[in-house]
Amino acid sequence: MKFSMNSRLGSVPPYVFVHLGKLKMKALSAGKDVIDLGQGSPDLATPDYVIKAATDAMADPKTHGYPIANGLLEYREAIAAWYKKRFGAEFDPNTEVLPLIGSKEGLGHLLQALLEPGDGVLCPSPCYPAHINGVILPGGKPLLMPLKEENGFLPDLDAISEADLQAAKVMIINYPNNPTGATLPDTSLLVKALGLAKKYGFLVIYDNAYSEITFDGYKAPSIFEIEGAIEYAIEFHSTSKSYSMAGWRLGFCVGNPVAVEALAKLKGFIDYGVPSFLQRGAIAALEGPDDYVIKASKTYGERRDVLADALKEIGWEVSRPKAAMYIWTRLPEPARSLKSLEFSERLIEEQGVVISPGSGFGPEGEGYMRFSLIQSPERLREAAKRIGIFLSSLKAAV
Repeated sequence: MKFSMNSRLGSVPPYVFVHLGKLKMKALSAGKDVIDLGQGSPDLATPDYVIKAATDAMADPKTHGYPIANGLLEYREAIAAWYKKRFGAEFDPNTEVLPLIGSKEGLGHLLQALLEPGDGVLCPSPCYPAHINGVILPGGKPLLMPLKEENGFLPDLDAISEADLQAAKVMIINYPNNPTGATLPDTSLLVKALGLAKKYGFLVIYDNAYSEITFDGYKAPSIFEIEGAIEYAIEFHSTSKSYSMAGWRLGFCVGNPVAVEALAKLKGFIDYGVPSFLQRGAIAALEGPDDYVIKASKTYGERRDVLADALKEIGWEVSRPKAAMYIWTRLPEPARSLKSLEFSERLIEEQGVVISPGSGFGPEGEGYMRFSLIQSPERLREAAKRIGIFLSSLKAAV
């Protein structure tokens, strides 16, 4: 036969969460009680007022037709108003704001819209898998910026080679960071990135999907708090984490109008966007009170502390991130003979606990594991107990 998976898609490794999902289903089929701390899918309930806005809109037959390609004007205006309120940044809803089917879709499609085969993209490693895979699929070349623990999991922009800076069409930055939970102490890294963008002419993609899930008084910045950023930046955000709406697929981007226009044009050929009644729910979320987000952050922060304490009791010391919904930590001593994926696979099979292997987030992630804070305190303690049993079995086998 003449058809098969193209070479670019074939070169991308299987999506780590799909692989873990299959192992989870196998464990469930075998009757195991599985505790899933893998994919960062919020378990908290979506706000009632958001659900009501969407269901009320669904009752209107006008919302059942094809959506407007660029999203409802009211949704774009709500996004712009939210950015003005939250970050003090102003955007034209017609040219600098674009609703998305989740920020993952938008980021992947933006790279497809911008890159020619061979174009370089400065990507963090470890990173959200879509950051690197989204570069490879349209034929781009990832130029890795290692995120080292000793540097607070921040990229060393001064260490980027002149050749890579010259080759780059895009730089991707993501804070609060997935998977590491790292945060920016201030905006100096963003200022430096924009300075490089101006000098070398590339676009900075700032993935800011976790800005609202923060702890210990930390407040995450936007790249658009920096004057002139719109000349060289676009920022991605989402209702998925902030309002526990991951399954609704409602993201958005704001920023450079050239980049927004390119993404909008591509999406016009590929999709019709999110159903209008769901956009009404997103409007209610963005225009609603801050109480829900504050409560959600408090819940994740409490879970962070419960899991950190429980892991410490079994001899696994972890740091406590100031944002996002993950704990990222190096494999403990008894497990360092294993690759992170093997650790994950065996932990699911032997103890029914799902955590994500660091290798699924890029080469710099090997040797680390990511825990998602998506279970109750009781289940987190039980997960840690089972992990302790698994670690003891590794010690005994030495």
